[in-house]
Amino acid sequence: MTEADLPAVMAIEQVTFPLDAWSEGMMRGELADVPRSRHYVVVLVDDEIVAYAGLAAAADQADVQTIAVLEQYRGTGIGGAMLTELLAEAQRRGAREIFLEVRADNPQAQAVYRHYEFEEIGTRRRYYDDGTDAIMMRRKLGD
Repeated sequence: MTEADLPAVMAIEQVTFPLDAWSEGMMRGELADVPRSRHYVVVLVDDEIVAYAGLAAAADQADVQTIAVLEQYRGTGIGGAMLTELLAEAQRRGAREIFLEVRADNPQAQAVYRHYEFEEIGTRRRYYDDGTDAIMMRRKLGD
């Protein structure tokens, strides 16, 4: 992902996360840390950005910052491909485990993360702006 991608990324952000979307300034701040501590990718279909994902990594830990896929492309494997790339990048950076938060009211996303061997490790009460809890998940990474 580059700054040139931000208009398309922000449009996806708004429709995917209408209640707690990141601001363009927040996203620019994330990109400012690429490649030092961040890794962001986009997926193109017919030259159109249809999905994006981001990772933060420091020392031996990493965090999935965000994953978003336009609704009409969900269930096609795009989200899984991006998550696979984030996991690989975390390992390349020497992370031993990777964390994420997922909305408690999003069982589809939770199932995807469980499929990729993430385990639930706790709950952050009222984590999201609308008061919804976040389920914290972790996956240990191989050597």
